[in-house]
This record gives sequence, C-alpha cells and structure tokens, in this order.
Amino acid sequence: MDLRAGVALITGGAHRVGRAITLELARAGANVVILFNASAGPAAETAEDARALGVEAMTVKCDVSDLNAVQQMAEAVRDRFGRLDLLVNAADSFDAHTVPTQDYDTWRRAIDVSVHGSFYVSNELAPLLLERPQAAIVNIVDISVWHAWPKFTAHAVAKSGLLALTRQLALELAPTVLVNAVAPGHVMPQPHYNDEFLRRSADRTLLKRWGTPEDVANAVRFLAQSDYITGEVIRVDGGELIALRS
Repeated sequence: MDLRAGVALITGGAHRVGRAITLELARAGANVVILFNASAGPAAETAEDARALGVEAMTVKCDVSDLNAVQQMAEAVRDRFGRLDLLVNAADSFDAHTVPTQDYDTWRRAIDVSVHGSFYVSNELAPLLLERPQAAIVNIVDISVWHAWPKFTAHAVAKSGLLALTRQLALELAPTVLVNAVAPGHVMPQPHYNDEFLRRSADRTLLKRWGTPEDVANAVRFLAQSDYITGEVIRVDGGELIALRS
C-alpha cells in the first residue's frame, strides 16, 4: 500500500508507542486520525506534530470499549475523509493483575479494551477499509502471548485474544484487507522503572539493550506497505523470546 495521501487511524495514538506510530505514518504521507480516551492534551500535541509533517490530523475522543462511541467515531471519520486505508489497534489497558483476586474491574477493562474494543473498531471501520483496493489492519500485541507474565494475567490474556482476532480478521476480510500484528518487547520503560530493572530487562534480550517506540512504528509501517503478508505477527523484542527459551 502507498500511504501517501491515504488515511490511517490509530487507537491509543496520542502518546507513548501509539504516538510514535502516528508520527511514523505521518512521515510516510498518511493523514492520521488519533483516537484517545483520557489523553486530550497529548492527542492535540501529536496532531500538531503530524500536521507539521505536511498531513491532515484529526483527533477523536472515543472509549473503544463503548460500541455506541465507536459507531459515532466511524461516522465522523467517514464524514471527514470518506475513506480509510489503515487501522492500527494500539489502545490497551496495562495494569497489574494477580490471581487469585477480587479485582474483576482490571480483568474486565483489559478484555474490554484489547479484545472487545479492537473488534468494535475493526468491525465498524471494515466497510470503509473494504472500499479501498487494498487496505490493512495492524494490531499491537506483545510477547506475553507466547510467554506468560507473572502478575499480569488480565493483560496477557487480552493480548492473546487480540492475536487470535488478528488471524480471524485476516481470514474474514481477505483478500482486500491485510491483517497482521506487531509484538513489542522492551521498547519504552514506565516512569517508575529503576536503573536495576532496566539493566536486568536489557540483559534478557539477545541484543542486550532496550528498543525504542520507533522500532515498533517502523514495523507497523513495513506491514502497512507490504502487499503479500497477512495473518502474521512480527516480534520487535531484540530476541527476548528466544533468549527466554535458551
């Protein structure tokens, strides 16, 4: 797919890895739609930075777990652009969750955002994507879909569900829409991570270092511009999954 003058929608595209994806797609020439829920300020800043790259940028407040909100968003995108070439499902709920637990809210939120939300958005925008001669969906998972994470049960299960959705959508939307996933490893530390944690995390990779959000964004752009890859997942983890198995 040629992203120039196309339209790309990124859920969770206002900050962190989502922001990097948004700006990389803007650099490729795509007009961008940035979905946010509680990050109005970062969404506006990211949109401004995208416009500085010479493309149009639209921000939409949308809780992807709310079907009515998603349906309204889809209509707004059709009214503004009349087309959609690329959807990136990057929104997630990254919260600790141990088992056994009485914290069912974290469980529900993780599934609602990554599974229900990604399905709602993909389903409601599928008619727009199918109107293009070739379109793409890229879902952001992570290596917890292969390697269980202690104290992150809800997140790991939600991402595993999103990977299953990736394959199913690839089947259902073929041959027009190519659907793939990107699985980041350590690419952007949380603010509370200390130096010792950062060092130990880097040591668990084959490359002995952290990656960057831009590494993920480059993988998304590669999949968006590829025309013979579908139903696949690219790990951007510095070889961490292989190192864990050695």
